[in-house]
Amino acid sequence: MPLLDVQDLKVSFFTEPGETRVVDGVSFNIEPERTLGVVGESGCGKSVTALAVMGLLERPGRIVSGRILYRSRDRTVDLTRLPPRGQEMRSIRGNEISMIFQEPMTSLNPAQTIGTQIKEAIITHQDLGHKGAREKAIHMLRAVGIPAPAKRIDEYPHQLSGGMRQRVMIAMALSCNPSLLIADEPTTALDVTIQAQVLELIEELRKEFRTAILFITHNLGVVAREADDVLVMYLGRVVELAPTREIFRHPGHPYTKGLLVSMPSLTVREKHRLVPIEGVVPDPTDIPGGCVFHPRCPHAMKICRSEIPVLREIAPGHSVSCWLQEGVRS
Repeated sequence: MPLLDVQDLKVSFFTEPGETRVVDGVSFNIEPERTLGVVGESGCGKSVTALAVMGLLERPGRIVSGRILYRSRDRTVDLTRLPPRGQEMRSIRGNEISMIFQEPMTSLNPAQTIGTQIKEAIITHQDLGHKGAREKAIHMLRAVGIPAPAKRIDEYPHQLSGGMRQRVMIAMALSCNPSLLIADEPTTALDVTIQAQVLELIEELRKEFRTAILFITHNLGVVAREADDVLVMYLGRVVELAPTREIFRHPGHPYTKGLLVSMPSLTVREKHRLVPIEGVVPDPTDIPGGCVFHPRCPHAMKICRSEIPVLREIAPGHSVSCWLQEGVRS
């Protein structure tokens, strides 16, 4: 059984104008010690899916239907049935499932030292006192490559660089040796040199702690380096799911192909213009009928405007949601 099995997850925001569906029937699973990369443009539902798994959705967001099955250390639980603030969910969140958030400066408490914040997670979930928690926190800061950890542990977030703060977030997330780590665009606010260092660090720690990773990003270069499998989302739906090598060699959905051809390449010698995906992501309050990508798709047919394609397997482990893969012709 997979470590995490998300089945037909639907999440909506309920506001005064009405219900807005932001995650619409998302399904995927993650095996132990493997990395799943989730890619897509901003607003496609990547982060909301992660927050649903963590039980951190806030009003007006709510899980409408679906299941999130997690193979805990002693049982299998449906996370959608656990009260977000209940003891059982709190024993899993931060202990067995941890998350690295996008922006460490807003995720860390500026009024507390980084040591206090790391120790809080350790004391909450592990049988350690303040002295033992401090020693564990120093060990984790050393593990993520922070120099002079015994000194840095008493510093505040504003005294650290962006790269250092992100390393603190990683140390905090891994302090309880979780089975699953959710990394929500952990390199977005960093320059390319620090990005490479953080990615290398995450990979090293994944092997050391034998942790599965749900890696959320809009950067396909990061996916190629980090992920075993790739999930492509668009406007709250899964449009393609495949092993990383397969999706780069044989992309099946027009959106995936558009993402790939819009990437700059260092291996192609001829000068050529990048090909952007025409248009913008539609407003979630005004989702088009049929295939959600059809207003931007160069291959859109009549059926695309009226009927939603089903996610179907076109090769072993490779599934695509597209009428072109069904053999439909306009």
